[in-house]
Amino acid sequence: MAAQRRFSGWLALATAAAALTLLAGCATQQQQQDVVTAGEEPDNRRRARIRLELASNYYAEGKTDVALEELKQVIATDPTLSDAYNLRALIYQRLGDNAQAEDSFRRALALNPRDPDTHHNYGWMQCQLARYPEAQLSFQRALANPVYAGRSKSYMAMGLCQARAGRLAEAEQSLIHSYELDAGNPITGYNLARILFQRGEFPRAQFYIRRLNNSELANAETLWLGIKVEQRLNDTAAMSQLSDQLRKRFPQSRERGALDRRAFDE
Repeated sequence: MAAQRRFSGWLALATAAAALTLLAGCATQQQQQDVVTAGEEPDNRRRARIRLELASNYYAEGKTDVALEELKQVIATDPTLSDAYNLRALIYQRLGDNAQAEDSFRRALALNPRDPDTHHNYGWMQCQLARYPEAQLSFQRALANPVYAGRSKSYMAMGLCQARAGRLAEAEQSLIHSYELDAGNPITGYNLARILFQRGEFPRAQFYIRRLNNSELANAETLWLGIKVEQRLNDTAAMSQLSDQLRKRFPQSRERGALDRRAFDE
């Protein structure tokens, strides 16, 4: 149930930011410009990394003030550690200080221009600010790194951003790339089905939403989308089965109210 509650908060395009930040942001010890062994690493860099890990943990726990204090010490110890500025940008973004966040992203990229995690995070902030061409470029720069392990998340973020910009055909292609890399990601599966539904591609939308609704991650939003897809395809049996699930499992949900009103076109 806890997983379903978390998933429910991530689904809609308008509320995806928190998930993407968490997916992208806290792996702060990756892909440095200068790769050194543990024995070669300078003492100040080693101490800075230890404190950076503490700051990252505080950020994950929502303790932003403490995380910022730790980052001050990290940067004082080693001002060339790009991951520290990336994390600081995420914290300022969470606090709503976009000017400070942007400055920190730029500092991180000045130190490590090819870091895909920073490009991904910066791209999502640009998307939140409706700076869609800049966001597209940032995601493409993240994806251009041949050793980037987070390609599925960046394709997903790029697809969500393209959808916000009204570029549904491009969003579909980006989400398909993400799905091919990580078919188990419920955010990708839901939003791909949603875009296909919006584009009138009902049989294809059915494929993705049925797979999600047959998993343990089905919730009120996915069931309601599934009902609307089956309604368009005139599959009354599937529609009835999903409707029963929605009524029994989520009786107080907004989607249950829409079902009772038969508001399939809202």
